[in-house]
Amino acid sequence: MPSTPARTPDKPATPRPTDRPTALLSAGALAAFVAVSLVWPDRSAAAISTGFSWSARWFGAGWQLLLLATWVVAVLLALTPWASARLGTIAPQFPRFQWVAMIMCTLLAGGGVFWAAAEPMYHYTSTPPLFAGSGLDAAHVALAQSFTDWGFLAWAILGSLGAIVLLYAHERGMPLRPRSLLFPVLGHRANGRVVGTAVDVVCIVAVVAGTVGPLGFLGLQVAYGLDHLGLAPNSYPVQLGVIVTLALVALVSVLTGLDRGIQVLSRVNVWVALALAAAVVALGSVGFVLRAWLGGLAVYATHFVPMATFTADQAWSASWTVFFYAWFLGYGPLMSIFIARISRGRSIRDLVVNTAIVPPLVTTLWFSALGGTGIWIETGEPGAISEPLAEGGLPASVVAIADHLPAGTALVVAFLLLTMTFVATTTDSMSYAVAQACTRHGMPSPLFRGLWVVLMATAAAVLISLGGGGISALQSFIVITAVPVGFILLPSVVAAPVFARRLHAEQRALAAAGEAD
Repeated sequence: MPSTPARTPDKPATPRPTDRPTALLSAGALAAFVAVSLVWPDRSAAAISTGFSWSARWFGAGWQLLLLATWVVAVLLALTPWASARLGTIAPQFPRFQWVAMIMCTLLAGGGVFWAAAEPMYHYTSTPPLFAGSGLDAAHVALAQSFTDWGFLAWAILGSLGAIVLLYAHERGMPLRPRSLLFPVLGHRANGRVVGTAVDVVCIVAVVAGTVGPLGFLGLQVAYGLDHLGLAPNSYPVQLGVIVTLALVALVSVLTGLDRGIQVLSRVNVWVALALAAAVVALGSVGFVLRAWLGGLAVYATHFVPMATFTADQAWSASWTVFFYAWFLGYGPLMSIFIARISRGRSIRDLVVNTAIVPPLVTTLWFSALGGTGIWIETGEPGAISEPLAEGGLPASVVAIADHLPAGTALVVAFLLLTMTFVATTTDSMSYAVAQACTRHGMPSPLFRGLWVVLMATAAAVLISLGGGGISALQSFIVITAVPVGFILLPSVVAAPVFARRLHAEQRALAAAGEAD
């Protein structure tokens, strides 16, 4: 693997030339997808469904192993002396709480609210095939399966090993772009026009698909909630208004930069989420949720590898674990860029602990608070949550849970607002990362970052005019894009420990030389 002298990272004042081929190809791919979906909605949906099935069938097991290997290597690396090495030559830019808040809020997005309420209920009413006839508590199994889909492996692929490789390569002259993930294999040739552009475009398209999807779903979900509250009809103008509002929030946040907008919005999200989780548990059953969380963690721990690698029922796996893993894989390169950008100056151990360990543990608590409360309500009144979920989809689960608790209307409003700010955080963070991926060196300009917010919001607004089908097709498309992205992230599994060892040796040598002087 290449080893070249370190250099000081580009300063913010460095010129910011945009890589026009990468930007135009990425934006063009998004525009082409939207246009084809509008002109031939049925044909495009059918083609994507076929591609989804093919990708999940031939690559799903490989993705499961890749995510598992990434987490195992990251944790083992954190236990070595090499993990004391620091990433970059500057002091950490953000206090720890702000740093972790930005990491957590970028992934959770709208899924952190609606999937946390819905997925445990899906698994509670329909036992995952791995546990059929096991005799284990259904609530514990339901939460454990949700932890598998959103837990340690999902978080590890988003920014642990990939961020280490990116920062190492960046210190050695490579741009902070997806192409640098191939630095372990190609060295500086990864920055070539053809290979580099192809890698960047594939990774940008993947993350745009994964971000536009939640944007569109948010419009559908919030409109459903407003209609339930009698505040507005569940119509396209309302859905469009939600997306426009969210885009404005994300636009203000991304234009004010990492130091202000993104980190402030992330901190607000964390505190509001904690308050809401505490309120739901307190108004429901603290004892049931606590027992369900501990029981779910026990099942998760004892069946960790079998759940992560389950393939006996391919149709089921494709709909759940493989789908989520492909989704997170699609986010992986751009999330690694964002995390690398905000993590310079921190130790490798700090990075791993706060991407692959702490956030997934917090995620299990969040899923237990919402999903566990839903299961508690369902056990006392069968059908109270599962029937609205079956009829109205993801947003119906949150509304149904709130309706069965005191102050239900206030809770629904709070959850809708939290979902909007969660998705706004993801949109501004990924807009920043996409703009960075289209910038040859230095940091992307605020206007270019804002442009990607507008492009993704526009795509979401157009696709929801087709109903949920257009957005669902885009969500499925990310599974197809995960095929090449998986190969792009694969070298990091081997390269990150090697680079960590080199950094550790280099920094020890510098420290020893300093002491000798």
